[in-house]
Amino acid sequence: MELNNTQKKVLLQGNEAIVAGALAAGCRFFAGYPITPASEISEILSVKLPEFGGTFVQMEDEIASMGAVLGASLAGVKAMTATSGPGFSLIQENLGYGCITEVPCVIVNVMRGGPSTGLPTSPAQGDVQMARWGTHGDHPIIVLAVSSVADCFSVTVRAFNLSEKYRTPVIILSDEVVAHTRESVILPEPDQIRVFDRVKPDVPPEWYKPYADNNRSVPDMSSLGDGYRHHVTGLVHDEKGFPTQNPQEIKQFLTRIHKKISKGFQDIQITKNHHMEDAEVFVIAYGSVARSALRAVRDARKLGVKAGLVQLITLFPFPRKAVDTYLRQCRVAIVPEMNMGQMSREVGRVNQAGCRIVKHNRIDGQLITPEEILKHLTTV
Repeated sequence: MELNNTQKKVLLQGNEAIVAGALAAGCRFFAGYPITPASEISEILSVKLPEFGGTFVQMEDEIASMGAVLGASLAGVKAMTATSGPGFSLIQENLGYGCITEVPCVIVNVMRGGPSTGLPTSPAQGDVQMARWGTHGDHPIIVLAVSSVADCFSVTVRAFNLSEKYRTPVIILSDEVVAHTRESVILPEPDQIRVFDRVKPDVPPEWYKPYADNNRSVPDMSSLGDGYRHHVTGLVHDEKGFPTQNPQEIKQFLTRIHKKISKGFQDIQITKNHHMEDAEVFVIAYGSVARSALRAVRDARKLGVKAGLVQLITLFPFPRKAVDTYLRQCRVAIVPEMNMGQMSREVGRVNQAGCRIVKHNRIDGQLITPEEILKHLTTV
């Protein structure tokens, strides 16, 4: 491939590409605790962040890591952490705190076999529903999935942008295979990368309400220390940030934090379609399984099967509109996953067209192969 002067081709591991994407997006703070198979992210950032004028802190555990990330973001710094299943479990309490206080940040979960310490060096996709519902209460969340090294870079940039734009934590789900795959990728120059920064208040400090509604349903956000009063609490709060028991204020607040995400569905919900123009059967996949699925679809096409793939980049809010279009077009949808069927539940939930849903699940720590998916495509 011939590159122009503004492009560079590099060989990167998935975890390395996540680091590159985070730095390109403006991340300047990382707090975390080493854990397989996510450790390379913290190891590389421990070297790279100081070079970019940022801060790296190895915390005593993942609970503290998430707390430090929230504190850094409240102080005005783009911040992230990275972990795997057991650490992701520990993050959940402070993740809920981030949701209710509307603190932008990015959490990378490189999935491995579970539950508990499970299979530390084997791939899995068992954290999908946990990413959506792991912290308690009715809360909106954005969950993205990466399938390639190129995804690791671009989706990480997008995760930071969505986090800043909608004032919310954003979760990136990777897995052991994607994290440790090495591929040649073309990285854009910094001036080619679209970076979104949080909207600062444009009113005098005495007028500022840190949780006031507006036409985006996303309040402007001051940084602690900038002279604006910003009360932060995990309790449901009013527009000034102070706890409230007023039923009307409670309803308005909880409705608004959901509305800011639903207003952004078109911006947030991302899918990649492959060979879907005339597809009669299709695969819905994400993460490393989408890699196997794409190969299977191409092999099925060679055998005369009109097969296609819808790769989910956004897992939540679930891209119902995009998936529904193809559920109405095709007669069969195959949903392969390295779990007991967590995303197939979402596909079944939105299936109003009577499309036949076929699950294919592996829970033995092994990747689903193209041959396994191809067998479904040629026999359904």
